[in-house]
Amino acid sequence: MTRDTAREFAVQIVFGASRSNENPEEFLDRFFSEDHFSTLAEENEFFSELPEGSFQEYIRCVVCSVFEHLEEIDAFIKKYSRSWSINRISGTALAVLRVAVSEILYREDVSVATAINSAVEIDKKYDDAETVAFVNGVLGGFVRGENLA
Repeated sequence: MTRDTAREFAVQIVFGASRSNENPEEFLDRFFSEDHFSTLAEENEFFSELPEGSFQEYIRCVVCSVFEHLEEIDAFIKKYSRSWSINRISGTALAVLRVAVSEILYREDVSVATAINSAVEIDKKYDDAETVAFVNGVLGGFVRGENLA
């Protein structure tokens, strides 16, 4: 498993947990249970390998960070998405943005460029080119506007 795959898992979990009434940590525990994960693997090849060790720890840390700082993260996304409200952004793009902003702000072991590039590559798998450009623009504006580069 790679760090980019772990990021994509984090995006998947943030997406799912955002639509769930569960506590994010409970959602994570259920997500990583062998029974649940094997069900996911039957539906989608992406879930063929259960993240373990440092990768699962990284995923948990990123997801918990997103939900711990959700208001602040969403405020930045709203600020740099210009005229788009949070509710107007696709669920996948929003999850990608939340994970990337969280990594930029709270992960010292992830460079700004890596967070943005990974976010764009992940979003390419799920959204159209226009949405991918939107994600890239929001993250670029955020980094420039907050002097994080």
